[in-house]
Amino acid sequence: MKVLVDLCIVPIGVGVSLSSYIAACEKVLSAAGLKTSLHSYGTNIEGEWDAVFAAVKRCHEVVHEMGAPRITTTMKLGTRTDREQTMEDKVKSVQEKLRG
Repeated sequence: MKVLVDLCIVPIGVGVSLSSYIAACEKVLSAAGLKTSLHSYGTNIEGEWDAVFAAVKRCHEVVHEMGAPRITTTMKLGTRTDREQTMEDKVKSVQEKLRG
């Protein structure tokens, strides 16, 4: 099953700058062959359910390996059975409505 996910992983107890941890997660997602779109407070991910969730698990493992004693993660996700829809499709639909 295809899934679209908005993922926000926040290491706790590692200081103020989190960009190195986020970069490590981006590498995990890329290595998993997932389609991603980084934004200012997370990453949108598109892929097969099992591959996406395996990569999220690996992100947690990598961030803990980097020394983070705690991680809090927020995920929003959606699936469809009526048709396939990409991240770009969802954004395009809203942009078309904004143009009138």
